[in-house]
Amino acid sequence: MAYPTAVNNQITDAVTQSNVKVIAEGPAFAMGSMYQASAHSTGILFENAIASQQQQTSLSQAATNQGVMQIYTVDTTAAAGATEKIAQTGVADNLTSLMTVLQSFKSNPYGP
Repeated sequence: MAYPTAVNNQITDAVTQSNVKVIAEGPAFAMGSMYQASAHSTGILFENAIASQQQQTSLSQAATNQGVMQIYTVDTTAAAGATEKIAQTGVADNLTSLMTVLQSFKSNPYGP
């Protein structure tokens, strides 16, 4: 102590040491608090990333489901017409209509 006081030296030493201890522990507690806040923020970051991935998965499943439903609900007449065009099963119908047109020219009294 720099000057004599009415308080016992052991008491002043104890108070001084406790004050020094509190001041010395301040930076460590501050860093611990910063690390804890950083870990909490990182945890929230990962939670949000997982939630976003789950939502994207749900959206892709819904889009796939809609596509499959549209494939299965194609109009049957459109499918039959497409099948006819691919398989060329309508050739006989085309020949019959062509024959009808030719016969109409043949029986025309005003023609040659």
